[in-house]
Amino acid sequence: MGRPDKTNSVPARRRRSQGSIWAILVFFLPAVVAGAQEKPFTIKADAQLVLETVIVKDKEGKPVEGLKQRDFVITEDGLRQSVQICEFQKLEDAPLPPVHPRSIASPDVAPISKIGQNYFSAGRVGEVKYRDRRLLVLYFDLMTMMSDADKYRTYTAGRKFIQTQMASQDLIAIMVFSKGAVRALMDFSDDREKLDQAIQTLEKKKQKGDDDDDDFNAPDTAAAFGQNSGEFNLFNTDRQLAALQTAVKMLGVLSERKSLVYFASGLRLNGMDNQAQLRATINAAIRANVVLYPVDSRGLTAEAPLGDATRPSPGGIGMFTGASAMGRLTSFLQSQDTLYTLAADTGGKAMLDYNDLSSGIVNAQQAITSYYILGYYTTNTETDGKYRRIKIELADGQSAKLEYRQGYYAAKKFSKFTTADKERQLEEALMLGDPITDLTIGMEVNYFKLNSAEYFVPVTVKIPGSELILAKNTGSDRTLIDFIGEVRDEYGSAYSNLRDKVSFKLKGETANALMKSPIEFDCGFTLLPGKYIIKMLARDAETGRIGTYQTTFTIPNLMKENKRVPISSVVLSGQRVDMRNALFTAGKDKAQVANPLVLEGLKLIPSVTRVFSKKNEMHVYFQAYENSAITTEPIIAYVTFFRGQAKTFETSAVAVTEGLQAKSKAVPVRFTIALDKLPPGEYNCQVSILDPNGKKAAFWQAPVMLVE
Repeated sequence: MGRPDKTNSVPARRRRSQGSIWAILVFFLPAVVAGAQEKPFTIKADAQLVLETVIVKDKEGKPVEGLKQRDFVITEDGLRQSVQICEFQKLEDAPLPPVHPRSIASPDVAPISKIGQNYFSAGRVGEVKYRDRRLLVLYFDLMTMMSDADKYRTYTAGRKFIQTQMASQDLIAIMVFSKGAVRALMDFSDDREKLDQAIQTLEKKKQKGDDDDDDFNAPDTAAAFGQNSGEFNLFNTDRQLAALQTAVKMLGVLSERKSLVYFASGLRLNGMDNQAQLRATINAAIRANVVLYPVDSRGLTAEAPLGDATRPSPGGIGMFTGASAMGRLTSFLQSQDTLYTLAADTGGKAMLDYNDLSSGIVNAQQAITSYYILGYYTTNTETDGKYRRIKIELADGQSAKLEYRQGYYAAKKFSKFTTADKERQLEEALMLGDPITDLTIGMEVNYFKLNSAEYFVPVTVKIPGSELILAKNTGSDRTLIDFIGEVRDEYGSAYSNLRDKVSFKLKGETANALMKSPIEFDCGFTLLPGKYIIKMLARDAETGRIGTYQTTFTIPNLMKENKRVPISSVVLSGQRVDMRNALFTAGKDKAQVANPLVLEGLKLIPSVTRVFSKKNEMHVYFQAYENSAITTEPIIAYVTFFRGQAKTFETSAVAVTEGLQAKSKAVPVRFTIALDKLPPGEYNCQVSILDPNGKKAAFWQAPVMLVE
């Protein structure tokens, strides 16, 4: 009595065979044991399966075959693991004869069926679905390709590889990011004619009567990607990186090594980019066993230093000092930095400044040789999200070169905790090297001089109100958004921190309005000049979803600025709110005393996303500093809107002759601009500041978007 019935118990060996699911990195295996007849009970055990792909080469660079489980020694964080799975994938390439697939326009060739497949299916339990095959993914990021020439080059490269460079063991899948969604056009296949037709489908322009979903080249209408709000997507690379993260997660169901060739016209960086999203995308690729091979679709570019004949001369002193040419070159190089990082951190290679784009696919093809799939059940079952370092060697002193993933981030489990557990969870999430990006979050950091040494740094966090829909669907009346943040200096030392929470009502008219508009939260820090890293987390306490934003920023020492007019950050805003309204602020009574964005009881709310409605006005605010002045010296400023290099609008010059603040030596400058007469679209907003007496000037530019 009271002893388990042996006929209902699950042997350990059987549990392992049931757990041999070919899911990449981690798989949770429940085992239920029936209890005694009088009082049944349940025992739950979790087994986490970790898979590694290992390329083993001899001294001559040839793959080593015939190795068994006993030939490999795997340690995780210094602890030896028991190898449970050892599968050899043998790749022996044979050249294929060139083919010339028929045009998709031919009446006897049907186009690809309705594009709706957005996932890849895994093989059956305990088997490798694509044994002895090389898996290549052609991923077309049409959101970054602004010109038809870039798209034509990528399509031509893909078709060239399929028609003339595919090998006998290659399987190719085609994916596309277009109009705010990631879609799989074709599962892994070696049917070259169908693959070619799939790329021709991308080239197809929408005709009258066609479904809108079939036109991949249609301009984006700011549709939401995932749960993002449209205005969050227009100017930062988070959208492309989040889409790429989705793509590699879709591929993660396959245990085999995958190479994803990422076609994009660079990733244009700006001050609003979230570095946490970049790290999360790279970590997702590593977990899914996906190696990224970015290809710059622009090919080899050669631009005139001041631009070609398609645009007017930039003008200004910069064209004589070289500043304009250097600015154009820097902007171009920055657009390639993220591509290089994606490749380097996942073990791939970036193809930049090269006209034969198909070479990027060939690089991905040649990088995958015969390899082993090894699997083990980790002895560390904690779901803490921390990094686990892996080391793989050959047993008995065997000598060979091994290429494998050096480690992985463990899964993160965010379930219902006690109050103390929730607080610890948030603090640990702040320290994780693998950022959590379940919640969409945007942030803007500004700086204003308080005195000769200190600067006030207001930080504005923006979250789409639609992110609370999931919490509302749980039936809750209210939810809390927890905020935690930290500022570190360039040496990694913690300089300042923040902890706050805000409660939101999820029912009634107020909640309905909240779902349609962003949530703004702001806080402030007092810092000295220098380079800093700020990391901010927001958590929906109802659903446990966390969003992370991390960026670097620099506070210049404006007391040493002699060549230009020293100015603060320039804040663009679409609204001013009464401080008596429900504005969610950390340390409201304390921090707002020195906040220059508060004037006469009204607070200027930074736009963050820099998307403005033509129905509203745009507010422009900054401070110019006259460090040695006793009384206000005249400052002249004006705001200009450019489309490309063409000037479309300019305000009247404003002369500021009073308002010098004794302590900070700041002269506030404000503009209120009506936007109703400007057509919708993307502009460059430039603020020009002139000091007639000191014969100095300063210029500031940022992209903005006007919508109806």
